[in-house]
Formats: sequence, C-alpha cells, structure tokens
Amino acid sequence: MQLERYESELEAFVIWMKDAGYTKFTQTCYLGDIRHFLRFIDGKQLSQVSKLNVMSYLSSVRESGVSDTTRNRKHSSIQCFFKALMELEMLDANPAAAVKKSKTEKNRSLVYLDEREIFAFLQSIEGKYRTRNLAVFLLMAYMGLRVGEVHRLNLSDYHPQRKTLNVFGKGRKWRTLPVPDRVDEMLRLAMEERRQPGSKREDAFFISQKGRRLSVRNIQLIASQTFAAFEQKYRTGRRSLSSHKLRHSFATLLLKNGTDLRTVQELLGHASIQTTTIYTHVSDRQKEEAIRNLEVLVPE
Repeated sequence: MQLERYESELEAFVIWMKDAGYTKFTQTCYLGDIRHFLRFIDGKQLSQVSKLNVMSYLSSVRESGVSDTTRNRKHSSIQCFFKALMELEMLDANPAAAVKKSKTEKNRSLVYLDEREIFAFLQSIEGKYRTRNLAVFLLMAYMGLRVGEVHRLNLSDYHPQRKTLNVFGKGRKWRTLPVPDRVDEMLRLAMEERRQPGSKREDAFFISQKGRRLSVRNIQLIASQTFAAFEQKYRTGRRSLSSHKLRHSFATLLLKNGTDLRTVQELLGHASIQTTTIYTHVSDRQKEEAIRNLEVLVPE
C-alpha cells in the first residue's frame, strides 16, 4: 500500500516532532517505524486503527526476529505518532496507549570496557581527524555523553575557564558536567584544530569534512571503524561493541571506584534512578575476589 494516503498525517507528525524538540536522528527513526506500521495496516483509516491492530503489528515485528528492545522502540514510535495526531486534533484516540511494552532481559550482562581496554581503544584512533575523534570518544568514555549529546554540542556549551560542559540531553534537559583535566586538554586542542565550518553561523563543536555539524551517523560510523581496528589488533572477541558501550564503561568505572548511585544518575542525565541501576552489575573478578575473602569454617 502506498503511503500517499497518510501524507498529511506524516507531515503533521514531523512538524509536531520538530516543535517538541526531537533531534533529526530521532525524527528519522520514528518516521521509519511509522512508515513500516502504515504499510502493515494497508490503507486502513487511522481513526479505525485499534489496539488489536497495533498488537498484531508488534507481534509480527517480534516474529521477524528483532529484539524486545527494538519492538519496544517501534511501540514508542506508534504511541508518539498517535499522541501527536491527538494533540493536533486530527484524531480522538491513541490505540497504542494501552499496549504493554515487552519485558526485556534484566540480568543480561552489559558490554563495557575496562580501563586498559578504553586506553587501547583510544590508541586505535588514527587518521586526519584523530584529535577531533579522540575528543569525541573521550567525552563518551570519561564523561558519559550519549552520541546525540556529542552531536548537539556547541562551542558555547564549553567553558574552558571553569572546565565545565553544558550538555543538552534526553527530555530536553540540561546538565552541567565538570571536565577532567586530560579531557579538557584534548577539547582545547580540538578547538584549535577545528575545521572551518561551511556557514559562519555554525556553532557546532565537532565539524565534518564537509564543513557541517558532525552527524550522529558519522559518529557511529567512526566508532564502528575504530572498534573494528581495536578488535583486530587486540582480538577481544567482542562483536557487540559500539559508541554507546563507552557510556556503559564510564558508568561502570564510576561505580567500581565507589561513586554513589545518585551521583552516577546525575552525571549520566537519567530521569529515573531505576535506569541507572542497570549499571550495578558485578564482574566475575569481583565475584571471585569476594569468594576468596570469605573465611570458610568446616568442622573436622
């Protein structure tokens, strides 16, 4: 079924997302999910879409082999789409609102790098834009920034005199982070070597080779290439490393060093401390050490 039928609703959704402050990356992801859903309902009027239609779509998505996390993201996209149309007075109901999210694995081990692996990964960064890319990944590994937060970072967000960084995160919330000395040194160097932007009004901290703000996709691609070089050299055997794993590593290092959970929550920009608890995993080495320290008393 062609999507022309839903053209006005899709345009309205884009306007709503822009007004709500969604990033271009999020807009692209949500639109892709919605187009997939609209093809599934095959011309059905949106006012007639039911909870059963939404559940049927999400079931088909799961049966196709995607993870529960991806299924939940598609659910969020649909829920957001109908919410937007309701706020714009184009629909009266949200059929996705009462659909439950899938339960994801809570005890699955997070993938993260330890201190030596982070250093080895950073050593793997090479090429013409080494300084810029090194600064990007230092912000993730030692300040916990998300890819989108690095993408949105402006020159005016960095305050070298105070060694602080203002970060615009999820939920349109700002947080101010102290910058570690070594990261501060690299940010200053990145500013000195910053490529001339294509527009004088471009305030982006990180510029692409085309003179525009470094995109989320470009950051992910650079990370993917660097992780590939890292894995080939050190043969870690990990195939699920990505830029977001550097944020996992940052949180893990903080907790291993005794930082309290509330502070970790603030540094990561989590709205709920429940989200932060996923990082309170215990490594095999910690388990072994705990067992070794036990005094086992056995009667003769």
